[in-house]
Amino acid sequence: MTVLDRFIKYVAFDTQSDETTGVTPSTPGQRVFAEALVSEMKEMGLEEITLDEHGYVMATLPANGANMVPTIGFIAHMDTSPDACGKDIRPRKILYQGGDIVLNEEEKVVLSPEKFPELNDYVGQELIVTDGRTLLGADDKAGIAAILGAMDYLIKRKDIKHGKIRVAFTPDEEIGEGADHFDVAKFGCDWAYTIDGGAIGELEYENFNAATAQLTFRGLNVHPGYAKDKMVNAAARAAEFASWLPTNETPEHTEGYEGFFHLIAISGSVEEAMLGYLIRDHSHTRFEERKALLRTLVAKMNQLYPDCVELELKDQYYNMKEILVEKKYIVELAAEAMRQVGIEPKVMPVRGGTDGARLSFMGLPCPNLFAGGLNFHGRYEFLPIRSLEKSMETIIQIIELNAQQKH
Repeated sequence: MTVLDRFIKYVAFDTQSDETTGVTPSTPGQRVFAEALVSEMKEMGLEEITLDEHGYVMATLPANGANMVPTIGFIAHMDTSPDACGKDIRPRKILYQGGDIVLNEEEKVVLSPEKFPELNDYVGQELIVTDGRTLLGADDKAGIAAILGAMDYLIKRKDIKHGKIRVAFTPDEEIGEGADHFDVAKFGCDWAYTIDGGAIGELEYENFNAATAQLTFRGLNVHPGYAKDKMVNAAARAAEFASWLPTNETPEHTEGYEGFFHLIAISGSVEEAMLGYLIRDHSHTRFEERKALLRTLVAKMNQLYPDCVELELKDQYYNMKEILVEKKYIVELAAEAMRQVGIEPKVMPVRGGTDGARLSFMGLPCPNLFAGGLNFHGRYEFLPIRSLEKSMETIIQIIELNAQQKH
């Protein structure tokens, strides 16, 4: 079975996560997929295969002669994003010759380089695209395919000496809960890599510091004809508060290392209103300043309108650079592996978070490597086949280099 065959097989499983269920895994389809992976790994010859009550899958490729080297791991997540339909995915292989790709003629869904200029980097390559109705699932079933493709290759190539390798597949990454029940001690690795990045060559060891903010505004409703000096309009106060935040520090106006406030939810009436924000910044100092600004603006609002608003702030994850800056050899090993398989590493910050960020702070240093897909979480997602193959080759090369190096 090729790495592409694995990917096509995996996307047939409906594994959308759901943040409203309150259980782990959050949807039954993830458990079904986990059980299928367990069966596949048994047939493949992996050992120490476990599936726990929360849907976490772990397995071992035993060392075959390189016993005195660090144990390393590779991790991918089984769920797909709740942002777009993940059921009845119908992937299609095309040879991209440039120009528009009609994904769904009936619904007039077109993947165009005018809107997605990254397509121009893949002219002349075979791509896997959607039928315009669903996402594709390369995030992160491409990562699972690359990992198991690499394990299968090493099992068959007994001449390639390597140390002990661990693999893990997690649920609910897309709803921010992928590391909630991850047993780092049980995994037993010196370090690991999440295979959850995008375009070919991406190598990431920096990510956002992240928090959520919920603001609840309370008002007083009376008949509008008799409201003078009595009414307090919670919805109006919420709109006023939103206007106080920097208008150019939002996702659509930022890139690279620039942080933002992201308004993700708004609702309300005269009696009560709510604003929901994501707070993101690579700099821990600026991250704290953003939270401090919200507190200052809340105090200002409550001074103007006493007891008008309450703020609930919750940190989500932190920049894994704080951990990995002292362990750069882990990143350098992955970069060298990429170069040896003919890829130029693209070291860049993650404008988001990964399971690896949380795992790094849980004691498992964990940079993020490319799986090859692009335009995640929607119907315009696509996967260059060569990128998927190179992801698998990079994993194999990391394992070979780890066995060869003196530690």
